[in-house]
Amino acid sequence: MKVEIYEAMVRSKMSRRRMLQGATALTALAALPMSARMAAAQDNVRAEILKIPGVGMGSPTDADWQKVGEMCLGATKANVAEGEFAGVELTFFGINNNNLHNLLFRGLLKGWEAYTGAKINWIDLAQADYNPRLQQAIATGTVDFDILAMGAPLEGDTASKGLLDEMPDWVKTQIDMDDYVDYLKAPVGTWDGKTYRISIDGDCHTFAFRKDYFGDGSISGMTEAPTHWEDVNAMSLAVMGKTDPLTGMPAYGFLDPLKGWGGFGFYFLEDRASAYAKHPADKAWLFDADTMKPRVNNPAWVQAIQDVMDLIKAGAYPPDQINADPGTTAFSQFLAGTGAGVTWWGDVGSNARTSDTSVVGDVVGFSINPGAKRVYNHGTGAWEETENFAPNMAYLGWGVYVTNRVSADEKKRKAAWSAAAHLGGKDISLWMSAYPSGFQPYRNSHFNYEEWVAAGYDKAFVEDYLGSNADSYNHPNAAIEPRIPGIFQYYSVAEDELAKGYSGQYTTAQETADAIAAAWEKITDQIGRDSQIALYKASLGM
Repeated sequence: MKVEIYEAMVRSKMSRRRMLQGATALTALAALPMSARMAAAQDNVRAEILKIPGVGMGSPTDADWQKVGEMCLGATKANVAEGEFAGVELTFFGINNNNLHNLLFRGLLKGWEAYTGAKINWIDLAQADYNPRLQQAIATGTVDFDILAMGAPLEGDTASKGLLDEMPDWVKTQIDMDDYVDYLKAPVGTWDGKTYRISIDGDCHTFAFRKDYFGDGSISGMTEAPTHWEDVNAMSLAVMGKTDPLTGMPAYGFLDPLKGWGGFGFYFLEDRASAYAKHPADKAWLFDADTMKPRVNNPAWVQAIQDVMDLIKAGAYPPDQINADPGTTAFSQFLAGTGAGVTWWGDVGSNARTSDTSVVGDVVGFSINPGAKRVYNHGTGAWEETENFAPNMAYLGWGVYVTNRVSADEKKRKAAWSAAAHLGGKDISLWMSAYPSGFQPYRNSHFNYEEWVAAGYDKAFVEDYLGSNADSYNHPNAAIEPRIPGIFQYYSVAEDELAKGYSGQYTTAQETADAIAAAWEKITDQIGRDSQIALYKASLGM
């Protein structure tokens, strides 16, 4: 028996009997055709990594991340010789919030570094600091990183300026790009027909809710979780002053983040606004496609802002919610047992039953974002009394990109793309979707429910959680993120103006929305209206 097989068995804590059974199985496996052996080996890797550390066994540790990374090195070894990148140093730029992202990547890449001989240095940023630091590097021409974790909306700020390195064909094969869900395929990740992005995430916002707040005799008085924003607000008002059925603490309804988050907080107002503003017959909902005039102060957006202001005025939020950013609402509040509902990325689903700090795993449910009972038709300037759903494809998922700093050095370029491809591999991505990582399902192969059940997830939970993602990705009226330069400048200034509105500096929702629109007009004029119009139309497929 080979040493590596024995060591793998020891790591899996196999008994002698199981070890012998495994050896017999390996002998039988050797008789299979090469294609069958490769498929069987991949299936085995996927099954084995999903046991680390095991659903219900608490949060994964750095040792777990390293183990998973080592077990997923097969694709790297097929394209890179051992020690091939000796002497190469790479700098990786990304975020570290919630002790994930870059910190997780360190562990997943530890085995890659040991095998290839390359060394990675890290630039770690808090979520709120990420975009300002990136924009500073772009504006001053001081890009000091070789690999970049970034969302597709920022491709307008980077790819359009020639700052990225085009993906080699061998990378496309290694990561199996055809497995991506449709909405993450081209044009996402591309610019002028060239591919730049390895997807590691499939961002959309979904609605997570506490099932114990609903049903016969529940504190909300509702038999089921609300499916429209109008009813979400009614639920928040109905539970005021009551006791949370799980924690015994004060009950609260929906958890809006009222503090900015470096532009990322604006997505949570979008969750409300898209249902009112994204008309099924109109691809645009943030700006007018022909003029780039903001729509953020039309009646649909004003209604979304008013919804939040109504809950603030009623005192329906937890104390000091004015200082709660999205990280607070998901991790410190909802997963910890405060509140009946929250919209967020997939982290709530992957953390609910695999995080040390979650207490809601047995009572959490999922759906697409709430809709609205009416939708605003911007073309006619009138409301239509028609039910409307428009899930928010917030941020289009994180991806890993390689910058043009490595383009002239083929060894360094191959090393950078190899590291990126390891993080975006098909098997490792399944583990990152199933456990706390900062990333959510984004491949068709992630929706094999049986793999999740075999890992220890309850099938009903998996169908609920994964189903909410799939239904959002495939929704015919999904609100798609525009990949235009300056998108986070728009979002960041919107957060600033919303903060003024939420704190009472602006007296009405309309005044708040008008301030955002005025600020957006200035940004468009600074960047160049004609070029923004062209890129906005392209991003909408117009």
